[in-house]
Amino acid sequence: MYWTLELASKLEDAPWPATKEELIDYAIRSGAPLEVLENLQEIEDEGDVYENIDDIWPDYPTKEDFLFNEDEY
Repeated sequence: MYWTLELASKLEDAPWPATKEELIDYAIRSGAPLEVLENLQEIEDEGDVYENIDDIWPDYPTKEDFLFNEDEY
């Protein structure tokens, strides 16, 4: 399983919190790339509910990671 910023961004608007099956369903309905579906299917399913993309990909960058100061613009 590998995630890129582009692939993970396809799940930003997913209906969080969500289970693995709900995320797969969302990815199919939203037309996400095949790689997103493959990554979701590789998650070990223990009935977990994921609160956000960080639960799936802990290295997902946040706005703070980009060092962009919105107050300046």
